Amino acid sequence: MSAARAEGSTVIADRPGAATTGAERILAEVLADVLRTERVSVESHFFEELGADSLVMAHFCARVRKRGDLPSVSMRDIYRYPTIRSLAKALADVAPSAKPAAAGALEPPTPTTTREYVLCGALQVLFYLGYSYLGVIATIAGYQWLVAGSQGVESYLRLILLSGVAFLVVCAVPIAGKWLLIGRWKPQQIRVWSLAYVRFWIVKTLIRSNPGVHLFVGSPLYGLYLRALGAKVGPRVVIFSRRIPVCTDLLTIGAGTVIRRESSFLCYRAQAGRIEIGPVTLGRDVYVGEWSVLDIDTSMGDGAQLGHASALHSGQAVPAGERWHGSPALRTDTDYVRVPPARCGRLRRATYATLTLLAVLFLYVPLLKGGLELLFLAVSSLIEVLDPSVRSGSGALTLRGLFIEALAFSAVLFFGAVLLGLLAVGTVPRALSVFLKPDMVYPIYSFRYAVHRVIAGLCRLKFLPLVFGDSSFIVHFLSWVGYRLSPVVQTGSNFGSEVTTTNPVLTSVGSGTMVADGLNVINDEVSSTSFRVSRAAIGPRNFVGNYVAYPAGGRTGDNCLLAIKAMVPIDGQVREGVGLLGSPPFEIPRSVERDSRYDHLRTGEALRRGLAAKNRFNVRTIGIFLLTRWLGVFLVVLIDLAALAVFYDVFAHAVMAALFALSAVVAAVYYALVERGLQALGPPPPAICSIYEPDFWWVERLWKLHPIKFFHIFDGTPFKSVLWRLIGARIGKRVFDDGVFISEPTLTAIGDECVLNHYSIIQCESQEDGTYKSGSTTLGAGCALGVGAFVNYGVTMGGGAVLAAHSFLMKGETVPPCARWGGNPAREM
Repeated sequence: MSAARAEGSTVIADRPGAATTGAERILAEVLADVLRTERVSVESHFFEELGADSLVMAHFCARVRKRGDLPSVSMRDIYRYPTIRSLAKALADVAPSAKPAAAGALEPPTPTTTREYVLCGALQVLFYLGYSYLGVIATIAGYQWLVAGSQGVESYLRLILLSGVAFLVVCAVPIAGKWLLIGRWKPQQIRVWSLAYVRFWIVKTLIRSNPGVHLFVGSPLYGLYLRALGAKVGPRVVIFSRRIPVCTDLLTIGAGTVIRRESSFLCYRAQAGRIEIGPVTLGRDVYVGEWSVLDIDTSMGDGAQLGHASALHSGQAVPAGERWHGSPALRTDTDYVRVPPARCGRLRRATYATLTLLAVLFLYVPLLKGGLELLFLAVSSLIEVLDPSVRSGSGALTLRGLFIEALAFSAVLFFGAVLLGLLAVGTVPRALSVFLKPDMVYPIYSFRYAVHRVIAGLCRLKFLPLVFGDSSFIVHFLSWVGYRLSPVVQTGSNFGSEVTTTNPVLTSVGSGTMVADGLNVINDEVSSTSFRVSRAAIGPRNFVGNYVAYPAGGRTGDNCLLAIKAMVPIDGQVREGVGLLGSPPFEIPRSVERDSRYDHLRTGEALRRGLAAKNRFNVRTIGIFLLTRWLGVFLVVLIDLAALAVFYDVFAHAVMAALFALSAVVAAVYYALVERGLQALGPPPPAICSIYEPDFWWVERLWKLHPIKFFHIFDGTPFKSVLWRLIGARIGKRVFDDGVFISEPTLTAIGDECVLNHYSIIQCESQEDGTYKSGSTTLGAGCALGVGAFVNYGVTMGGGAVLAAHSFLMKGETVPPCARWGGNPAREM
């Protein structure tokens, strides 16, 4: 083997478990040092006998990688070969680790300057103000035309016409902006913060902020919209993902292709101080599974498949007719298109597209616009009847009247929407589910397809699970929606705050199962012509980690651990009593001894007392959440109402437009200050504790009140880093943030000029089977997280290191400087 073997292949065999080779001896010494014990047996199981966990073994891997006389060891190796002897034997024919300098394949970073950084921010502010001003001018002109001498039916017809025109204009602006500012996208690199980047950012912002695209998802209109943006999209293409591509001229999608929900095919990525733009090419009849990522310079041949929770890294190509899955994807025999085709001709597609457009133009938009106006007029009239002093003698709102109307309207709007939402999600899916028979194949774009889309849309709303999640009340909410959960073993944290399904009536979760944030239950199977819904059942006594997509027919049973971002298999034997890690998944121990230290708090009188105290705390958390969210709505309404009532015609509506623009900024800063205030009031996140300890309840409170939803408007701007610093993150200079989520900012440190891509996640904690664990994560200067990459707690990435798209960097890992890692779980590439 190397120096390790040369030292002597016959060593100490005078006691059981003694090393017999140099490699075994060195590995045993490293592990003993990590475990802080005198010696370890080379035949002892890392987890079952030595009491190690994944965090300890990640530290062991990092120590081994630092040695030049041993091959590199990954966490996949640890689980596959769980003793020193089996690990040393597996590594016997592997060359020793190369030094980090070998990572020279990475391109050098593109330099950026503070002057460009400041100028870019200023230009982005000017664009935001100018766009707001044009929007205000257009809105005022439309409103004046709407109320100009019209009554009764004419007023309603004018409302419909105005709403339809406004919607079409909003959809057309991104198309016009793209062709005027860019023309056709070409493969290129754009320096971040440069003037060329400002043009890129404007087009990206216009495309992503267009509400029309989200209404077109799942219909033939989506393909038409992408064609208008320059994409080459064939007939019969069905796209369910709301992650909208930006550099569309480099996107090719062949006829009959299906792209499932939340898959990313952006045609760009950020890395090392630049935006890299490249093609994504999909042939005919391609299938891309749920929660998958297609990096730039990837392709799939005709009839190819990519499974759910998978990724094609830059340069990967799936040959025609082959099936791949995993991150990075590998060939598999699993068939991910399991629904038979159905008859679905051009007439059906055209009819569905036409009805969708008519519903948007003449139903959804007029109802929303007219409903808000009627609500405001009703609230305003009632206030004037109850308190005439809200208006002055000239009929203008007084300052007191302004506050009262803003309070009343925001309260009715916010709490009314919550109550209506609760009523809708608890009744509509149950009522409409009678039209869908489980396992029955239906054509897409049919009446039943529309019914399915309504059910899925309601059950993927995120606000109400956020209200009740991470508390005992989430099981009652999910039961109300239609989930089959009984018999419930109440833990107080049965589900996190992010849980979605496409059909709650066909979703079952077994007794005693706990689910972390991000569960996505996939009840439907889709082809380019057909769909069906089926029951998805998670077995009893499972633990489901963060961001797991669970499909109908998932092959897991009782007492399973599904790790963070683990791919759930849909073929093979039913897995029971084991853990699954990675994509594609492999088996790991269900639990280890160290994870059972708080088991005494989960039974008997200790559980009863702990659960009762947790419930009381969670009730207060829900109250704080609703109150602070409503006050945020009040602030926005107050600013907008002041813009209308006080500054309507000041400087040709310029002040009014500035106030409208300011309201979004005020909302983001307000919610950030709420988070920071609660951080100051509560204890810091503990390194480890039970979910029945008050320190964890404070963590849950901060999770619920996290302001990330209000930060996304600042993606790709210098102001995003300012907001992260405001809630406790340590952010370096000129960090490029295109949409990262940092779950625990106070435990996160990000160095100068790091690059954080769209939908990447830094999560500095984990809730594992009733035990909470956390640790600091540090990204050195110039690091890059790929699209959809996930970094867990206790991680250190050296300067210039890169984590590839859709990778999962496990807790405790140490990535050397200038190294490129990728995969799920991540390893050196």
